[in-house]
Amino acid sequence: MDSVRVALIVLGAGALALLGQPANGGGGDEDTTGAVTVLAAASMTDALEELVDQLADEYPDLEIVSSFGPSPGLAAQVLAGAPADILITADTATMEPVVRAGVTAGDVRVVARNALVLAVPPGNPGGVTHLADLSREELLIALCEPRVPCGAASEELLAFGGVQAAPDTYATDVKQAAGLVRLGEVDAALVYRTDAAAAGDEIESIGLPMAADVANEYPAALLRNSPNPAAARVVLDVIDGEPGRKVLAESGFLEP
Repeated sequence: MDSVRVALIVLGAGALALLGQPANGGGGDEDTTGAVTVLAAASMTDALEELVDQLADEYPDLEIVSSFGPSPGLAAQVLAGAPADILITADTATMEPVVRAGVTAGDVRVVARNALVLAVPPGNPGGVTHLADLSREELLIALCEPRVPCGAASEELLAFGGVQAAPDTYATDVKQAAGLVRLGEVDAALVYRTDAAAAGDEIESIGLPMAADVANEYPAALLRNSPNPAAARVVLDVIDGEPGRKVLAESGFLEP
């Protein structure tokens, strides 16, 4: 799994003011120094990096190390004892075994929701207009693997719509599925609305009204063995507070 080292800061003066902390970086009850490691679902990559970029340079004593990937793999790392401070998965089912294992600290928070869209290459060469088009055998179709949240959501959406899809390939995560569309290697894929939006004009998206009924929830948890629990709690408060909500909404996430 690729790791992305995101420097340096995620806490701006405005963010700390919202949390009741001093804006000068000193004298508060919260420790905002050291490193905080965030393990987050691949579909959170752009939003979290944007949040870091917007709030950079305010607190040079706090460093965020972020690792993005398929949620099951991140959960498995946590269960295996990997040192981390915060875990964010792309569905509640993936977070549940982590909670049952007793390795989370405090309540699990739902920080966002995400819905699926049909993603097609520019110009829509396959003439895809509806979810039912995913059953057309002449099209090249990509779906996420069922074991990852976007795959589970795809299965639920297809069942909800009464569609028997005919996938030609399975992607390991939603980023890979979106990449296949961008490269023109498939005629259509089911991806999160956030990933379609992040691709800009490299992907055309077709909204699915019924997708909101099966939208994924993104739970976030502090981890019991966090190397830096005080700073981690502040970071999670920012993600779950007004600064984070604004960035998540701008990235296409739905309100939790």
